[in-house]
Amino acid sequence: PHPQPESEGMFHRGSGLNLTSGQYTAPITGYYTFTATLHLVRREQRRKWQPCRGNRLRVLICVQSCCQHNSNLETVSWLESGVGLFTISVTGVLYLQAGQYASVFVDNAADSPLTVQSGSDFSAILIGV
Repeated sequence: PHPQPESEGMFHRGSGLNLTSGQYTAPITGYYTFTATLHLVRREQRRKWQPCRGNRLRVLICVQSCCQHNSNLETVSWLESGVGLFTISVTGVLYLQAGQYASVFVDNAADSPLTVQSGSDFSAILIGV
């Protein structure tokens, strides 16, 4: 038997994913493929759009909350001015020791707040030891 999803429409197999903390803990040492797809809504900007300041958005999947180079997966997007819904994804392979966890981080350097929408997902699959 597999744990039941905690909300309708979710697929949840295995015990590594903690839906409360948003962390995936590796049950065994090995290589895992991770994917995060975030649906974000950009709200009204507080200030005028300033391209020189940057409207950069980074989404990372980091091991043990350590987002240093070579210990994370990262994608960078430059946001256009305006309000609206957009999607950003990051995927790749990370090596985790048994008991280590991985989680998703959003680094928002834009001038306006973002809200993660339902339908966003985060997955981990063991591909080899």
